[in-house]
Amino acid sequence: MPAWARTACRAGLGLVLALSWAAAIAAEDDPLAFLRQVQSAARTLDYAGVTVYQQGRMLQATHLVHQVDGTGERERQEVLDGTPQECLRQNGMEQCLLPEHRLIVMRPAHSDHFPALLLGEGRAIAQHYDWKSLGRTYRVAGRECAVSELQARDDLRYSYRICTDLKNHLLLKSQTLDAQGRLVDQMAFSSVHFGADIPPGSLASRWDTRDWKLRTESSQPANLASRGWRFVLPAGFQPIAELTRQMGPGHMVDQLVLSDGLAAISIFIETFDPKRDQNIRQGGLRQGAMSIYRMRLASYWLTAVGEVPAQTVHDLAHAVQYLPQAAQ
Repeated sequence: MPAWARTACRAGLGLVLALSWAAAIAAEDDPLAFLRQVQSAARTLDYAGVTVYQQGRMLQATHLVHQVDGTGERERQEVLDGTPQECLRQNGMEQCLLPEHRLIVMRPAHSDHFPALLLGEGRAIAQHYDWKSLGRTYRVAGRECAVSELQARDDLRYSYRICTDLKNHLLLKSQTLDAQGRLVDQMAFSSVHFGADIPPGSLASRWDTRDWKLRTESSQPANLASRGWRFVLPAGFQPIAELTRQMGPGHMVDQLVLSDGLAAISIFIETFDPKRDQNIRQGGLRQGAMSIYRMRLASYWLTAVGEVPAQTVHDLAHAVQYLPQAAQ
């Protein structure tokens, strides 16, 4: 490379770094504004690529397409490893295709997955996380991104290291860290394209589902307190949803969803069935950042699940009380 080209390249890189650091310094005054900017990118941009989730030695790749048009948000996720599965989302509903069972499952959509970041408004995040720019850039999927951290102030939740696109602020990589700063799991784009670079028809399923069975999973609002349930919530976590879900024929499950703006925990309550549930083990299980704790309470199964440390879901489950005589 000629000397003049090397000089121009260094000057251009220096300008990009200076702009990114200036934006990071400005965001330190309002970290929530920064996080909402990242969230907006996930919701409003057209992008497509392959995301890779890593947990220990396990890797799972997913093809993700997200586009916004006159009908709202549309998305397609296709799992590329193991058992085939594809989910097609349009705004608040999605249909998941299970080719091995020739089954379509219709259900309310979950739009809180990567590269989305916030759950709800996130107003309490600053009370439980310290945000800071690390003052450096990194390359993910061939694109420059700015590195920052959300450090948990207590041991009830994990910390996060994120890398956001310098040009459009999309989250390109997210790492979950434990209290000692060790990597718990991570998710990142291995390839990504934007706007006009997305091939036409990317949202169309490749499966012919004309003869497949259809199963609908519905939900409706619930009031668990009126039925005698009492919860002691971990500091910073607030209820964001309370509902009853139909998970299959005759199988109803109550769910309370909690969030601190970044992490989410669900408490599932279902009636104990002696024929079905005799061999189900009580106790805890951890898979990457996901912690699960299950126990019997009266004539119910209680399961706490969330991307939080194991002790958090353990303590949450054991603090639940069932007082049917107090129901109103």
